[in-house]
Amino acid sequence: MNAVPPKKRDLYSATIKYFGSVCEPAFEAPEQLSNLWGRNWGCNNDVGTLRSVLMHRPGNEFSVIDRKKRIPEIGTYGDIEAGWYWQSDVIPALEDLQAQHDGLVRLLEAEGVEVVYLEGVEGGRFKSVYTRDSCIAVKGGAIVPRLAPRMRHGEELAVTRTLAKQGMPVMRTLHGTAMAEGGSFAWLNSRTAVIGRGIRVNDEGIAQIADVLRYQGVELLVVDLCGYDIHIDGHFLMIDVDLALVWPRGLSFVFLERLRTLGIRTIEMNEDDNPWIVNGLAIAPGRVIMPRGLSEQTREALARNNVTVLEIDYDKVQMNGGGIHCSTSPLVRDSVD
Repeated sequence: MNAVPPKKRDLYSATIKYFGSVCEPAFEAPEQLSNLWGRNWGCNNDVGTLRSVLMHRPGNEFSVIDRKKRIPEIGTYGDIEAGWYWQSDVIPALEDLQAQHDGLVRLLEAEGVEVVYLEGVEGGRFKSVYTRDSCIAVKGGAIVPRLAPRMRHGEELAVTRTLAKQGMPVMRTLHGTAMAEGGSFAWLNSRTAVIGRGIRVNDEGIAQIADVLRYQGVELLVVDLCGYDIHIDGHFLMIDVDLALVWPRGLSFVFLERLRTLGIRTIEMNEDDNPWIVNGLAIAPGRVIMPRGLSEQTREALARNNVTVLEIDYDKVQMNGGGIHCSTSPLVRDSVD
């Protein structure tokens, strides 16, 4: 075999030296993302100033609902053959759902938040309004979960296409038998996140999400939800850098103690609160959107901790099984470190 001539060896070495493989800075580095992907995508917290959010306005997918299909035994509506289920005993008019959703959008835009609309929702997937579940923002991009209920299977396609159109990197698409939903995921700080294990989140889903976070130096805590609880966002909401609103009956003592060791203070809800207030959205440190229904006790506790609450009507959208937090999936937040 002939040896490579010295001049060619020198040229090859020079090429490798100046144009060869480079692994630093990391993919998630802000300058890399801005230069190669157009902006510093993703989130590493739940309270930094919100810059961009994914939402879906209720639309034609609600036409699958048949008000004649009542299930008397449980006082709700559904059709196994058609593959849909309505979670409440009242089905509001689509116009009412749209009006409340539009109100949330107007408030977000007034606060300077870019609203990106989900594209390509097909069939009767009227749960698509709850974009939180189908997109988990992490450092540098998004994880697209695999949703658990049969009626939500396929929502992942519209989300993936929308993210791709925006230019947001997809860091992982859950696969195999994994299932998880973003409503059961929360950031505690830039190095710690939590996920609620239950009927919508299994061990395989947790493992795949943890794998992405591990490469980013983030620990994923696992909290077991009670009974048939769906998501952790029915009990827990970060509202400032070191402050959370909690419904303690839905959280384990171990988790509450872990919050304390992380330096996160808590405000506990009470029986007089609208239970949906914990399903709110922090749009900046200490600035939170919530549905109406705070008790005076909780309102005063929030005020003492310098938390500003922006209240809106959202009871009609909640009848579909999700609130303000469920209806918003952050794509870009400022760091709070």
